[in-house]
Order: sequence, then structure tokens, then C-alpha cells
Amino acid sequence: MSTQRLRNEDYRDYSSTDVSPEESPSETLNNFSSSGSYQRFGESNSTTWFQTLIHLLKGNIGTGLLGLPLAVKNAGILMGPLSLLVMGLVAVHCMGILVKCAHHFCHRLNKPFVDYGDTVMYGLEASPSSWLRNHAHWGRHIVDFFLIVTQLGFCCVYFVFLADNFKQVIEAANVTTNNCHSNETVILTPTMDSRLYMLTFLPFLVLLVFIRNLRVLSIFSLLANISMLVSLVMIYQFIVQLLNFRLIMHMSVASAVAPLPHAILGSRMMSSPQQEIPDPTHLPLVASWKTYPLFFGTAIFAFEGIGMVLPLENKMKDPRKFSLILYVGMAIVTALYISLGSLGYLQFGANIQGSITLNLPNCWLYQSVKLLYSIGIFFTYALQFYVPAEIIVPFFVARVPEHCELLIDLSVRTMLVCLTCILAILIPRLDLVISLVGSVSSSALALIIPPLLEIATYYSEGMSPLTIIKDALISILGFVGFVVGTCVAIYELIQPSNAPIFINSTSAFA
Repeated sequence: MSTQRLRNEDYRDYSSTDVSPEESPSETLNNFSSSGSYQRFGESNSTTWFQTLIHLLKGNIGTGLLGLPLAVKNAGILMGPLSLLVMGLVAVHCMGILVKCAHHFCHRLNKPFVDYGDTVMYGLEASPSSWLRNHAHWGRHIVDFFLIVTQLGFCCVYFVFLADNFKQVIEAANVTTNNCHSNETVILTPTMDSRLYMLTFLPFLVLLVFIRNLRVLSIFSLLANISMLVSLVMIYQFIVQLLNFRLIMHMSVASAVAPLPHAILGSRMMSSPQQEIPDPTHLPLVASWKTYPLFFGTAIFAFEGIGMVLPLENKMKDPRKFSLILYVGMAIVTALYISLGSLGYLQFGANIQGSITLNLPNCWLYQSVKLLYSIGIFFTYALQFYVPAEIIVPFFVARVPEHCELLIDLSVRTMLVCLTCILAILIPRLDLVISLVGSVSSSALALIIPPLLEIATYYSEGMSPLTIIKDALISILGFVGFVVGTCVAIYELIQPSNAPIFINSTSAFA
């Protein structure tokens, strides 16, 4: 079959989960004003500022958030939060650059909407280099490649996350109690290797990605949002409660006052020896430089929401408010990242694991938190999978007879899910999977490409030398993080300097 059918039928290239198959820019070209106004398609279905804010928050909160306490450990209790703040500011600035360049080409080319790949392609066409102009179409291919790697990388992380959390819940099921304040050592009942859990989830995830309608997937997105929100609230409540308890105990010790009554937090909690409570003053302010690249990979993995920025802005009723929503939303996200990363590391110290859910106590309340968050991640898998599927599947479907389209479609989806499962099995450490995906692909999309895009777009129109230097520094930062973070993550996989943490994480005070 020719590729002409690919352009004429339902298969289109989407760069975000927020564009549905029923909507396309071509359907609203007639609504676009020739005066260059930046209107959006599908006004009847456009989102309000509050809905856009919720989508922005959801797109930046996932498994990366739960891995930030370990990231702070890899950077230091002082360096970690400061680095998260700087990285958040830089990431938001790069998102703003992408939106500005997209607006520029919409006005210049009289288009209602351009996605990330189109923006990079048009930016190369506007560059002063004739070689870049002749190879501008590679801009879209590069963006599509990193989008595929990033989204499939997310799916690999989800496999490891699901396996680790379900394995821990099942192995501790026989000794799980209703007492969340116990510090008794829990002897886990061995079941099977975490990689076998990944294989157990494989057929269910294959069936899930067979759902190709984005509107149906939005139902699962709602379920994921609710379960993950409840889980995050419970995790914050647990950490803050324990930190308050620790503060009271240390104040009691410092003033030589007897411990407070048992009724405050439960008799079994208060009966634990005070010296077993971790002392935050012993945590290093700045960690070893050898582990900092792992911090970079995890942090940029968490901040990589740039692929959804343009589609969200495109769907707004009043896109002029998007810049304000972007800055407010990312300020909330950055504050959430810094708080959970810092508080989680303060609470669990050197025992912190690849996901903070693995450090929750062994009681049914917090075991249910692990299961709730895992359910949310399970349904989110299909949403993350949608982007690479819409790029890869049409390539194969357009080359087969029409009666074989459905078979090829489902076969390619099955192979892609199996690929993510195999990669997760090969790298079963959650922290290294997150760091590797963040270093390889997220740094390119979030830090390297946007500043270079701004230079290519505006250089011929005149740019301030300070702006050029700023963009060059951001791209160099992203490239150094890309190279060093990838090398350190791969080295840790080959010759791990520290063995993975397999402590009894179900005890809050052990």
C-alpha cells in the first residue's frame, strides 16, 4: 500500500495524548483568520484555564515524583533541593521558548497550530545555515525519535514500578497488620523474582493498549488521577506525621524531658528506642560528584513534560492565558518535587529506595496506598503508550493490504509492549531505569532542543548576544547531563558501586 492512504485516512502523527483522532488542524483551517490571530481548533471542546492547569499538573506528576527522594540522596540534602529549583526554572523557561517559537511560526505561516516536531522543522528552515535548511525535515524526525524513546522509557519504568510494589505487598501480606506505628522487623515471605511479576503484567497491559480510542482512554485517565491523588495525600500525611514525631522526640532529648505520653502517636511507636530515629544532621549537604549525574537523570525525568505544552495550549479557549497557567502550574510542580524529595530523604535517609512507596510501613493502610498508586500507573501506561503508537503503527499499517490493517495494528502494539517489558527485565533497578531514560531522551527534549530552536528561529531576525549565550549555556548543560548521566547509569548497570537496596522497607522506623 502507498503512504498516500496514511495521509488520507485516520492515521495521523500526534505528539501528545491530548489530541484526539477526531480532531485535526486541517478541520479548522477555515476558522483561522488570515490576519494571523492565533485561534484554536475545536472551540466547542476547548478547555478552560482550570482544566488546562489540571492537565498540566497531571502530565508532570507520575513515577518521577516518587523517585525524587533518592535523587536528593544522590545530590545531598542541600544541593538536591537547590538543584531541583534551578532545574525547574530552566525547564519552565525552555517550555516558554517552545511556546514562543510555535506562536512565531503560526503567525508567520498562517497556521492554526504547530506541534513540537513542526516547530523544530520550521526553525531549521528559518536558520541562516543552508545545510540546516536543506535538512530541516530531520528536525521532525529527531523530535519523533526522542518522543518515542521517552514515552517507551516511561512504559519501561511503569513495568519495574508495578513489579516492585506488587512484589512487596504480596510478600508481606501474611504479616501485614492494622497497626501502622509498629517498628517490628518484618520477615517477608519469598515469592518469585520481580521480573516474573513483569511477565505477569504483560498480557494485561497488551490488552489495555488494544484500546485505540483516546476518548475511552480518558476514562482510565480519570481513574488514574483519583487513585494517584489519594495516594500522594496519604504519603505526604505519613511523612509529615513522622517528621513531627521526630522533632518532638529530639526536642525532648535535648531538654532532658521524658518522652511524651503514648497517646500522641501510639504506644508501639513511642516504645522504639530514641537512638533508632535517623538524625537528619548526619545527612551530607553535598553528595559525591559520582552520584550527581544519577540525580540529574532522575530530576529531568520528572520535569519532562514539554511534549504536552503545545497541545495543551492549543486546546485552550483563551490561549493568551496559557503563559500564566504554565508558570503557576510548574511553580506548584516544582514546590511539590522539592518538598517530597527533601522530606522523603530526611525521613528515610540512606535507606530510601527507588520509589518512596517501597519505604511505607507494613500496615494495610499504606499497603493500599501502594496498590492505589500502582493502579494509577497501570492505567497511565496506555496514555504514555499512545504517543509512540501513533507515530510507529501508521508506518507499518500503510504498507499492508487493507484487510490486514487491524491485524498489523494490534501486532505492532503487542511487540512494542513486549519490547518495554524486555527492557525492564534487563534493567530491573527502578532508580537506574528512571535515570537512564531521563538522561538519554528527556534532557534532549527539555533542555537541548528548545534553546537551539530559539537561536535558529530568531538569529536571522537579530538576537541579543546575551540571549545567544544563555541559550548556548542551557544546551551545553543539557548535553553534558545527557552524556555524563547516560554513562554513569550504564556504568552502574555493568559494575554497580552500591548494591541495590533490599532492606526491610516496610518498617517506618527500622
